[in-house]
Amino acid sequence: MCGIVGYVGGKSALDVVLEGLRRLEYRGYDSAGVAVVAEGELTGRKKAGKLANLEKELGDRPLPESTVGLGHTRWATHGGPTDANAHPHFDAAGRVAVVHNGIIENFAALRAELQEAGIELRSQTDTEVVAHLLGAEFPLADGDLAEAMRRVCRRLTGAFTLVAIHADQPDVVVGARRNSPLVVGIGTDEAFLCSDVAGFIGHTREAVELGQDQVVEVRRDKLTITTFDGAPAEGKQFHVHWDVAAAEKDGYNWFMEKEIAEQPQAIADTLMGRLTAEGRLTLDEMRMSAEELRSVDKIIVVACGSAYHAGLLAKYAIEHWTQIPVEVEVASEFRYRDPILSRDTLVIAISQSGETADTLMAIRHAQEQHARVLAICNTNGSTIPRESDAVVYTHGGPEIAVASTKALLTQLIACYLVGLFLAQVRGVKFGDEIREVLNQLSQAPAKVAETLAAMEPVRALGRELKDEGRVLFLGRHVGFPVALEGALKLKELAYVHAEGFAAGELKHGPIALIEQGLPVVVIVPSPSRPLLHDKIVSNIQEIRARGARTIVIAEAGDAAVVPYADTLIEVPALPTLLQPLVAIVPLQVFAYALAEAKGLDVDQPRNLAKSVTVE
Repeated sequence: MCGIVGYVGGKSALDVVLEGLRRLEYRGYDSAGVAVVAEGELTGRKKAGKLANLEKELGDRPLPESTVGLGHTRWATHGGPTDANAHPHFDAAGRVAVVHNGIIENFAALRAELQEAGIELRSQTDTEVVAHLLGAEFPLADGDLAEAMRRVCRRLTGAFTLVAIHADQPDVVVGARRNSPLVVGIGTDEAFLCSDVAGFIGHTREAVELGQDQVVEVRRDKLTITTFDGAPAEGKQFHVHWDVAAAEKDGYNWFMEKEIAEQPQAIADTLMGRLTAEGRLTLDEMRMSAEELRSVDKIIVVACGSAYHAGLLAKYAIEHWTQIPVEVEVASEFRYRDPILSRDTLVIAISQSGETADTLMAIRHAQEQHARVLAICNTNGSTIPRESDAVVYTHGGPEIAVASTKALLTQLIACYLVGLFLAQVRGVKFGDEIREVLNQLSQAPAKVAETLAAMEPVRALGRELKDEGRVLFLGRHVGFPVALEGALKLKELAYVHAEGFAAGELKHGPIALIEQGLPVVVIVPSPSRPLLHDKIVSNIQEIRARGARTIVIAEAGDAAVVPYADTLIEVPALPTLLQPLVAIVPLQVFAYALAEAKGLDVDQPRNLAKSVTVE
């Protein structure tokens, strides 16, 4: 989940690398570092803390001018966030520099081997081991850094991206990947190696994705890809459809604020182009036949974090539309419980980055059991879509803030589309029924925009409650996953102890938590579902009678909740299954506003990173 930038070309390597790291800092901000090759020497700087600390260090101790360099912004795994553990790491002679994303699982044995050879290790990281191994292999590989990298990679186990430079090969940057992202940017007389296209989007939108277990050597005008064994290989070329402006704040205080505001357009982009001229629903890369889809007798959704909540919401819609049973699994637990899978099981993997390690391991386990896998992803060409049998891309554009907002809503839209597509293929819904739901979905961008336009009272509420230490969230039916998402957002951004509960479970324990003045957010179903609606109104009365401060999210015009709401937040009407598209938005804004009022870093919450690429 760390951010990596490597550069070779005609520009100032340090300027290019720092620019890339600024855009990749969402991937990790425990420490940062850079290194360049100049006049046959390797020079680097690194500092614990955010990138600003490194930039101050570079102001005090500048690096020499260079056109070859690399940089790293870290989310700590092995070793705490200290100067010594920051990347790059160097070999004993100071001739090779390495940056790394992932975990080297056999590092302890390799570290012991190096120590027995008399090498002093200066950090607690697994990465430093690779630097010393590369330093030892370089002369044995006749001064060929790519060959040295191949030799080292064959000794490593785990998930890793590695990028290295060497003082004796000043015109080369070398990278390697296994189960961790690495993308090549192809410019004019220059090349980039980054963990994310955001790292080079200011310079080029032409990219090459690397395959599994590949080593890449980039020069200003040449790209060479091989397997770890040295066999020639090819990457997959693609064009990045968003530009640098999409990765900038565009006048907003925070990326998260901008990305919340972008949700109407992101939803519209996810829906765009889904109907054929004949009026039938079509999906991006549905590489499974109609016969295969008709044979599906069980669906399992695997995901993590907010994507898991999208899966929980999808279960209601997909089961309703297709009559196929749906299970939803936390991806990190999936393969450890020996799930029952067959060729007729469809596993839906949801991941914004397409590199989420737990989800990737889950789909690989599913494929070992001969299940089919469909990926829902925002990142073109990433590992999970590439290894899946089918893909639905959300087309949501870059999401920089660590806490998921537009990614979640576009994932939910994609899940709805998958459910409708399955219903179409299996013939369980008529075409006019599917088009009616798609028509309702087409209204969602305007409904979300309407919700966003009325959020000032929610921002004020966040500011008012900035000193609260606990908040509870309640929901029924699709409101329950919405409650879970609201609690997660508040935990992520404001470090508030928040919990989401199914409202029907209230009297089975959680009501003991209710005390005078405790804020409780309640997501109320539409009055068009009177059984659900009336029960949750009763829940609101129960907690209010015990002193709770009730914050009620309800459909506009729902008069029944007004007497029991200390604070009423109205959202536009949508069909019950689609209501989360508007009900989630106030919870995003509330968490954002509360965290900002507390003076916290909204985009980069402590201990978190955007893409979790290690288990």
